[in-house]
Amino acid sequence: MPGSHRAARLLAIWVRVISESVSRRRVLLAVAAAPLAVACTTEPPTPPPPDPLSALAAQARADAALAKTLTTVPGAAEIATARETHAKLLQAEVDRERPPLSSTAPPAPTTPPTPPDPLAALKTALDESVRDASAIVATLPSYRAGLVGSVAAGCASLREVLV
Repeated sequence: MPGSHRAARLLAIWVRVISESVSRRRVLLAVAAAPLAVACTTEPPTPPPPDPLSALAAQARADAALAKTLTTVPGAAEIATARETHAKLLQAEVDRERPPLSSTAPPAPTTPPTPPDPLAALKTALDESVRDASAIVATLPSYRAGLVGSVAAGCASLREVLV
């Protein structure tokens, strides 16, 4: 028995050394800190690509600004109003899908330089708007495709007004 007494004594010393060096608090702290360590070392997710509707909204704002310069063209004021509505609806969808980080509004359109033939420039701009909107319709979810398809159809009908 003296050997077993000695083994029990060594075991008691070993348990005491382990319990002093690794306390319950240290174990709990290590377990709690593990997710934090993982979170601090992972790479941030890549930002999503730009929303294709934001380009269409900017294009609509530019078309509206161009149409406002055509004071002598019949129907230009209605075209400007329609394109401003398109811009607001597209921007609202962009903001709904990806809420802006700050409360800043989209940039106000700058007055583009007056082209040599403003009527031809507006026709070209509307044709580009139809083409650009039509190109992305098939890539969008159905609820967004309906909006973009309506914008494309609206631009096509506005283009016909200028013929």
